[in-house]
Amino acid sequence: MKRRSGRPSSSNRVARDTEAESWASDPKVRARMQRQRTRDTEPELALRRLLHARGLRYRVDAQPLPSLRRRADLVFGPAKIAVFVDGCFWHGCPKHGQRITHANPTYWTDKVARNNRRDVETDAALNEAGWLSIRVWEHDDPETVAEMVEAEVRRRRQVTRSGR
Repeated sequence: MKRRSGRPSSSNRVARDTEAESWASDPKVRARMQRQRTRDTEPELALRRLLHARGLRYRVDAQPLPSLRRRADLVFGPAKIAVFVDGCFWHGCPKHGQRITHANPTYWTDKVARNNRRDVETDAALNEAGWLSIRVWEHDDPETVAEMVEAEVRRRRQVTRSGR
């Protein structure tokens, strides 16, 4: 079932009523973390607006490869480009992501390390399948990122058309 936004209702994040042991320091923290957006963040929306204005079309929050249970923020299928707008905290940005919370520091250090390993595995799988993985930080200038993404999409489309 789809909502008016075009997103399937299954993509909504919901807090779970469970008594299972939680990584959160308290129930309020758990509820706040469960409400974190997985798509349509401000950095993503800014980039999407710029790319759309440049005439580029893409899929949002999509699996680049059916065999890979990972989703990219933007997918340019014909050009085989997957764009990931990584959050500084979640992916350990060297500029902003070095701050580890005081509550559960071991958990968060391990969590960011797991995210980084998964990112490397994702990039390798995409590369092996002939895709280009573009990773940018949420704090990167959207105009600069849009220029770079547009250049890559147009270059790869040209290469595809010329048969090289």
